[in-house]
Amino acid sequence: MECSTAWDGLSAWGTAARAAFWVALEQPGPWGREALTESHLDPALGAALQGAATEAGGRVLLIRGPGAHADTHEVRRRRVFIAGGLAGTPWLLSGDLDDPATLLDLPWDVLAGTEVPDLEGFVLSAPVLLVCTNAKRDRCCALRGRPIATELAASGLEVWECSHTGGHRFAPTGVVLPLGQVVGRLDLDLARQVLDAAASGRFAVGTLNETHDRGVSHLAPRQQAAVSWVRAHEGETDPVALVVVGDDGATVTVQHADGRVWELAVEPVTGEDLPDSCGKPAKPSATWRVYER
Repeated sequence: MECSTAWDGLSAWGTAARAAFWVALEQPGPWGREALTESHLDPALGAALQGAATEAGGRVLLIRGPGAHADTHEVRRRRVFIAGGLAGTPWLLSGDLDDPATLLDLPWDVLAGTEVPDLEGFVLSAPVLLVCTNAKRDRCCALRGRPIATELAASGLEVWECSHTGGHRFAPTGVVLPLGQVVGRLDLDLARQVLDAAASGRFAVGTLNETHDRGVSHLAPRQQAAVSWVRAHEGETDPVALVVVGDDGATVTVQHADGRVWELAVEPVTGEDLPDSCGKPAKPSATWRVYER
């Protein structure tokens, strides 16, 4: 049984990969399990980019255009997306680079901030959806993610295939930039809703539930789950309307921009043994239970 089939029906809350900012670098061709160091990108550069982003609290992904992936080593120009300000006012920059090594010169320590950095060759960009298709990491991502990315791209929508984002048990999974929302169990209709809402700076209403909303990446997992609970109960689509103002390890306090406050118990739940990745042995499943105190 595929891992994403085994996890059908279980909550996705609080499972978004942790990242205060995202950098997505175009790298056509095949990707290995560890895409940044197992592709046609110089592995030393991939490791250096990963290290710089991790140290600053962010994450680097590889991206490629949907469709056939020719095994080519020569890439003249690469598209790059940089998304930050996730905890405040999200922003997204895009640019094209001849030499991906120039990304090492990024001001990594400011990418999480709300102020848009002035980067040569980069301009503000419309939202994009990155859909994980990293088959060497988990076959669910390719089997379920690639058809969606291909169909969306054929419709002229701004979608890219991307390397491992975590949580293939919720495949097809995607990252909405610049909002930093990670969405699971995508289908074509929901993906279109996601991009349409993101164009207005909003989360798609159809994602505000335990089935699809994995959380926003700048928060810790238990805080992601708490904020997702409020969004689901209030139908709140504004990405900056909710902030976490307290977390004592048992209760997460979420405040709305209008002053309302929720005191939420967030508890880990251990369930039946399930594989969290295809081909791996089953282990106790882990989800979050959220309720108002």
